[in-house]
Amino acid sequence: MIFKRLEELKDEDLQALFSRETGIQDVLPVVNEILMEVGSKGDEALFQYTEKFEGAKLDDLRVSQEEIDAAYEAADERLLESLIQAAENIFAFHNKQQEHDFWMTEVSPGVAVGQKVVSLDSVGAYVPGGRAAYPSSALMTVIPAKVADVPRIVVCTPPQADGSVTPLTLIAADMAGADEIYKLGGAQAIAAMAFGTDTIDRVNKIVGPGNVYVTAAKMLLRGTVEIDFPAGPSEVLIIADRTADPGVIAADMIAQGEHDPKSLSVLVATDELLASAVTEELKIQAAGADRRAIVEQSLEHSAVLVASDLDEAVDFSNAFAPEHLEIMTSDPMGMLRFIRHAGSVFLGRYTPVAAGDYASGTNHVLPTSGYARVFSGLNVDHFTKKITVQMITDDGLLGLEETVTTLAEAEGLKGHAESVRRRLEPKV
Repeated sequence: MIFKRLEELKDEDLQALFSRETGIQDVLPVVNEILMEVGSKGDEALFQYTEKFEGAKLDDLRVSQEEIDAAYEAADERLLESLIQAAENIFAFHNKQQEHDFWMTEVSPGVAVGQKVVSLDSVGAYVPGGRAAYPSSALMTVIPAKVADVPRIVVCTPPQADGSVTPLTLIAADMAGADEIYKLGGAQAIAAMAFGTDTIDRVNKIVGPGNVYVTAAKMLLRGTVEIDFPAGPSEVLIIADRTADPGVIAADMIAQGEHDPKSLSVLVATDELLASAVTEELKIQAAGADRRAIVEQSLEHSAVLVASDLDEAVDFSNAFAPEHLEIMTSDPMGMLRFIRHAGSVFLGRYTPVAAGDYASGTNHVLPTSGYARVFSGLNVDHFTKKITVQMITDDGLLGLEETVTTLAEAEGLKGHAESVRRRLEPKV
């Protein structure tokens, strides 16, 4: 772990923090082969890869209604209630993101322009499996698509070795409004949704988090299908002053670290005593963590940094553009106006990343690896497109005639100018 004042960071320290190595280059040959196999062999390749990577020998890729019903029947009541509350908050938040379906305004006399918002025809949501089941990701990917009125929502999630899907993931996908659920994971799932097979019709866009193989597949297939954004290992940056609790900060860094050995946690403190206390807390809490080995690997490339003041801390954060940004200072809301680049911001002592991961309602599918500089987290806009509209009267076109014809002829496009003049010729 790096423990230094910001001004003491060496170039190699900064490079290690800012590079956020995803490992995509290492898996490209394997992923490329998978994509080509699925593209040429379709379902046959999907069955083969599912047996190879998941250990599951399947007769059918699609989850049946009977399997969904059985998942509900077997569900623990408390878990079901938790999913329902989380889903309600996620629906409420994303409903607020909806834009007006249609609007028009007059920009000059007789010239009306507007916009029509329409949903995509189909989307694919990838819900990870692997080290853990992620029903929360089913809610986060499907609900905004449902709010956007996407007619066809497909979910792909890896099966367990016995061919079943984790019941909570099935329930979450169904509760959120998925139309089709498939027992399919990894790069092969992304390929199936992008190319289409006999069993799975292709989709217009693929969203959702995943491991390096999933991310590599999404990146390679961008010319075939649209995606949400590139994603790498999860990360958190915490800005804290002397009012913050070192035990709470360490707990949040441990929580981030248990995702993956490559997960990254960075504290930027304005108080050296706080930074030292957090470092000691990390040692204690990591030793008792359920996923100790994963957490300790994550902490090896994480950092505790000391800034001279909050301005320096904010400058570093904006340059870093973290996926998750926690602000634990005496006035977190006051600092928000200076934040330009972050996937999601968590203000104050009682706002952990875990709340956003599951139940506050905001989306946990967020840009990592510095992509928060240019990408927003998953939202309703990812599932819609905007069509511009215009309607001009004869007087309105007359008012635009000189402007349009002058500019068109200046660009050497006399046909454009003529298309205006002909409309305004006196009627015989």
